[in-house]
Parts: sequence; structure tokens; C-alpha cells
Amino acid sequence: MATEIFEVTVIAMRWLVFLLLVNLTRVPELHAEGQELSQAQVQLPRTPPEDTVEDEARRKFERDQQKKANEERFQKVKEDTEKLVQLSNELKDYVGKANEHTLSLDVIKKAEEIERLAKSVKDKMRTN
Repeated sequence: MATEIFEVTVIAMRWLVFLLLVNLTRVPELHAEGQELSQAQVQLPRTPPEDTVEDEARRKFERDQQKKANEERFQKVKEDTEKLVQLSNELKDYVGKANEHTLSLDVIKKAEEIERLAKSVKDKMRTN
């Protein structure tokens, strides 16, 4: 990673030197014609125009959409965790009714359902 950063830095520095040399070669041409560089002739990089109303409205819309998506995801996580509690209680009841020699197929299905739902909740929480 340090090598990649170094390479990018070297490339960027080469471009800066190139651009500087290109601009410096133009200065003697201006002086040779007897023109002096005034502050008005030196062109500074332009600043980007102020944000337009449309840009601000678009950003606000995107923020609102993101907020809404986060709220929906949180609500879904909340519902899923409540479902997990319910399924865990059902599994506890099934295991309590079974004896050491018999476990019903329902117990295995319930455990698999809990496992899938728990993974889903975990994945949703990670996206936050």
C-alpha cells in the first residue's frame, strides 16, 4: 500500500512539474512583446460557481431518501429481532416437550429458521 501511495505521489509530482514548466515557457513570450504581466493578466484558477438551488434541492432529497432508508432498515431489524425472540421461545417449548431420545423435525426447522433470521439481522446491522 505504501508503494502505491508513493507511486501516485511521484506521478502527481511529475504532472505538477510538467504544468509548471508549460506555464513558465509562456512568460518570456509575454515579456518579449513588451507587455508586463499585470495582476489582471495572470489568470488564477476559477472557483466553482456557487451551488445552485437545484443542486441543494437534489442533495436534500438524497439526504431525506437516505434517512428514510435508514429508518426503514432499523424498523425491519426491530421487527426481525422480535420475531427472533418469538422463535426462540417456541424452540425452547419444543425442546422442553421432547425427551432425550426424540427431537421432532419441528425443532430442527425452528433452529434453522432462527439461524437464517439471525444472519439477516446481523447483515442489516452491518449495512448501517
